[in-house]
Amino acid sequence: MTPPDESGTEVRFRHSPSLVEVMEKAGCSLLVSTYQAGQLMAVGVAGDQLNFSFRRFDQAMGVAVGAERMAVGSKGQIWFLEDHSELAPRIPPAGRFDRCFLPHTTTVTGGIQCHELAWGTTPDGEPDLWVVNTLFSCLAGVDDAHSFVPRWRPPFISALSGQDRCHLNGLAMRDGVPGFVTVMARTDEPAGWRTVRNDSGAVLDVASGEAVTQGLSMPHSPRWSGGHLFVLNSGMGRLERVDLATGDRQVVALLPGYARGLAIHDGLAFVGLSRIRETAIFGGAPIAEYHDQLKCGLGVIDLSTGTTVATLEFETGVEEIFDVQVVPRTRCLSLGGSPGDDDQVWLVPGGA
Repeated sequence: MTPPDESGTEVRFRHSPSLVEVMEKAGCSLLVSTYQAGQLMAVGVAGDQLNFSFRRFDQAMGVAVGAERMAVGSKGQIWFLEDHSELAPRIPPAGRFDRCFLPHTTTVTGGIQCHELAWGTTPDGEPDLWVVNTLFSCLAGVDDAHSFVPRWRPPFISALSGQDRCHLNGLAMRDGVPGFVTVMARTDEPAGWRTVRNDSGAVLDVASGEAVTQGLSMPHSPRWSGGHLFVLNSGMGRLERVDLATGDRQVVALLPGYARGLAIHDGLAFVGLSRIRETAIFGGAPIAEYHDQLKCGLGVIDLSTGTTVATLEFETGVEEIFDVQVVPRTRCLSLGGSPGDDDQVWLVPGGA
């Protein structure tokens, strides 16, 4: 399998026999980011087998997928990739790929701890990218003149300050605008979330700033789909559905890893799973008790039953997953290789 970094680290993986069939039926490819390995991975199906395409991005984190472009948050910058699917059939081996996205521009934000990203509209109704700016505890945009443009912050955050006060980390879009965010604690103290994070997490309604549910352990990846709000109760290893009327949560599925990264498509939840170690961040989380049993990879959950219908597990080379996104109507996606790779794709006038 293609090595994930310049050191030549080998990635070994295994998957359930059902994964290829599930992805073919859903008609999608997947994007998986990992800041630990510094990679964005495209997972698709070619010739009845899984196919991986890698692209190096230092500390790859949040990913936003649009119809003709995508954005990838990385260390100190956000990369923008454009759709060049007209090149896909020509990328060796010929006929394997049906989509291709290539890096085109980048915006330097500085180290804002950029977490999730999402395409939507600005407050003025213009198409734009929303950025979860974790260091400054806010949702932001980007432009050519500034490192970032603050747009919203929780009402309990008293000032715009680079102190990661509540660890704002996840964003659910609803009707093209931010609907919900996840925080690890509702605190206004510098790094205050670190002392109370294991049962202080909450999902906030962006419109009101109020909590719609609370008492979570390190929540991530809220998603609005089919009229329902889902969230990963990461410290518990759970995918949960939120009752907006009461704040109660129903466990949809139990997961064998620290759950972070969620994409919902065609009635399926694609969930990222990570191994964790006893560290200052993860120590004390309920799931840390089972750290020697945790897996890194993906679980595919049927939302109607809570059943795990397919799995992908990384055995070596990758220890954590940050984000998972679906690329619909795509069989096998190429990211064009990384600089220095033999299979890198170049764009020049008149062709590739």
